[in-house]
Amino acid sequence: MTIASLPGSSGLLDPPPPPREGVSVFSNRYVLGLTLTAGIGGLLFGYDTGVISGALLYIRDEFELVNDSTLLQETIVSMALVGAFIGSAMGGWINDAYGRKKATLLADMVFIVGAIFMAAAPNPYVLIFGRLLVGFGVGIASVTAPVYIAEASPSEVRGGLVSMNVLMITGGQFVSYVVNFAFTEVTGTWRWMLGVSAVPAVLQLFLMLFLPESPRWLFLKNKKEEATVVLRKIYSPDRLEEEMDELSASADACRQKDSVGYLEVFRTKEMRLALFAGVGLQAFQQFTGINTVMYYSPTIVKMAGFYSNRLALFLSMIVAGMNAAGTVLGIYLIDRSGRRKLALVSLVGVFISLCLLSGAFFLQSHGLSANPTMTNSGGWFAIIGLVLYIGFFAPGMGPVPWAVNSEIYPEKYRGTCGGISATVNWISNLIVSETFLSVVEAIGTSGTFLLLAGIAVLALIFVAIFVPETKGLSFEQVERLWKAKATDSSSHLQCLLEAGQEA
Repeated sequence: MTIASLPGSSGLLDPPPPPREGVSVFSNRYVLGLTLTAGIGGLLFGYDTGVISGALLYIRDEFELVNDSTLLQETIVSMALVGAFIGSAMGGWINDAYGRKKATLLADMVFIVGAIFMAAAPNPYVLIFGRLLVGFGVGIASVTAPVYIAEASPSEVRGGLVSMNVLMITGGQFVSYVVNFAFTEVTGTWRWMLGVSAVPAVLQLFLMLFLPESPRWLFLKNKKEEATVVLRKIYSPDRLEEEMDELSASADACRQKDSVGYLEVFRTKEMRLALFAGVGLQAFQQFTGINTVMYYSPTIVKMAGFYSNRLALFLSMIVAGMNAAGTVLGIYLIDRSGRRKLALVSLVGVFISLCLLSGAFFLQSHGLSANPTMTNSGGWFAIIGLVLYIGFFAPGMGPVPWAVNSEIYPEKYRGTCGGISATVNWISNLIVSETFLSVVEAIGTSGTFLLLAGIAVLALIFVAIFVPETKGLSFEQVERLWKAKATDSSSHLQCLLEAGQEA
């Protein structure tokens, strides 16, 4: 069976090849090493977002000005988000203009300088500047790492390999809790907590010097010989020619178009549909409350009767470890069950767990959990809700938005659209961080978690309607999928989806 050429497509979609044997996340050590090296950017991402909560306690002790000013405390925390917003907004252009490798090296250099400023800060304002630089580096890395990994990955395991970047993010959060716990009795506590973040950035900077540029970017820049050298390390000889033919056709089509500006992205229906799906996933990842639940984890632990601050910190570290473990499960499932199904199941579980958390805080606020006959039921409901939330969110809505955004855009638009979607993620993160406490004051903690549960329902509907399955599809097939959706060609769309299922 063949499919007639779609308007604007590059040609026919031949019958899908039989499934390829022996392709797994760990089957190619070269690709795995490239993935882990690029994923250090995710580690920096996760570490920086997690470490500041513990460091801020000691920053307040050293700088009286910070201790007396809520505004300064909020600025120290949120300035990294501001830097990440700027970095991700510029990251798409940097990726397209200079390549994934140079973008990663730039992110590392900026991050290292920022870490030095933070560790040596003589006053809060130098610290804030360091946070801005670190955030800028993290923002560029959040755009670059998923795209770099996706473009060097075989389609059968692309989702799992991109999800390893998310594992590095959750692993970085876990490491930040461990570092916070380890440095509590060390002189210059917060300076060590923040300064040690330069170590993985230096490591990635060194390793990236020995890794190649993305083969797809090299093809786009007409550097076919360099790209071929890289492709030979990724694909077996019997598949190499097929991949090179697809890359050549894709690169030729991209070079025939004008350079991409941000407005250009919105001119065709297929690009609007793709960007809407990608941006929506990134926004819902934040608005379904992952950072809120992580922020409240020590409070939830205390509700269950564990009142020691040190014990609460230790148990929160375990929660962060569960988040990382859940991501490992996501790596296993994403190329087996598919992105869309994984996101839908994840959101159903997120909705149930948020309802449990809402009920637990309702019991506490009305004094029901203090009733001896209730045996602190509110606290234990909260613990169950917390465990369920992490258990459902981490394998699904944790990795899926990043995996989908790394593969749904055509070659020429990938850097720009990836930058837009990552920027939306950081803006959403900033909105949630800056408004959460105000919302709690307005409608209560129980009402806030119930509101998040309502957003999870909207996310469920959004994924069901607007996010197609891309499991097993090549980049070129994904591009044709969007063209089929844009022209309402249901038969063409069904054949493409079947191709992905069989690949």
